[in-house]
Order: sequence, then structure tokens, then C-alpha cells
Amino acid sequence: MIGLVVTALVVGFAFIKGDEPERLGSAAFVMVSLAGSLSTAGGMIIGPRWDLIGLDIVLLGVFVGLAWHTRRTWLVWASAFQSLIVTGHLLLLASIRPPSFAFAAVNNMANYGLLISIAVGTFWAWQERRAAGLER
Repeated sequence: MIGLVVTALVVGFAFIKGDEPERLGSAAFVMVSLAGSLSTAGGMIIGPRWDLIGLDIVLLGVFVGLAWHTRRTWLVWASAFQSLIVTGHLLLLASIRPPSFAFAAVNNMANYGLLISIAVGTFWAWQERRAAGLER
């Protein structure tokens, strides 16, 4: 529940005070999070979760694409945190079996890193707009 509240606060802040890259990045994060929570493995997880791997790769592509086309530094950090999650999936696919609690910890901490980078990027965009006198 704490993660859901933090996500709602950061995404709400990004939609209210952020510019287009912050809105797109936070919207992509929310859509991938919702799609990931709606996908089911039928109880037991025996093999790789291809649906989650695909969603995480798509989110990495969104962050890298946004970083490529804008000058926002927070997108580089978000891409780095998302690449940690994708790397964890690749370790499982390569049959390098880290302990499941370690994989979950890296996923959770990287997701909080993503939220922090979105929040910091939104704050910087908001402050730059205020300094330029373009506050809406």
C-alpha cells in the first residue's frame, strides 16, 4: 500500500506540475505497472514471466526514447533504474539464478529509484518554468 500511495503522489505531481516528458514518463510507468499487476502467472512461477519481461523492455524503450529526444537528465537516471530491472530478467533467462529475495529487492528499489527520478525531474521542470515566469 505504501508503494501505491507514493506512486499516486509522484504521478499526480508529474501530471500537475510537469512538462510533456514528465507526463509521458509517468504515464508509461503507471500503464506498465497496472499491466504488470493485471497479468497473472496462474499461481506458481515456474519459468520466465515473458509478459513482465516485455513490459519492462517497453518501459525501458520509452525512457531511452524520451532521453534521446529531450534534454532532461532525469530520464537518463530513469533509464538506468529500468535497465537494472531488465538486467534482472536477463539473469533469470540466462539461468543465472539469483536468490528470489535479491531479485525482488532489486526490482523494488529500482522502482523507487524510478519514482524519485520522476519526482526530481518534475520539480526541476516546475522550478525552471517558474524562474522563466511561465508558471501555469
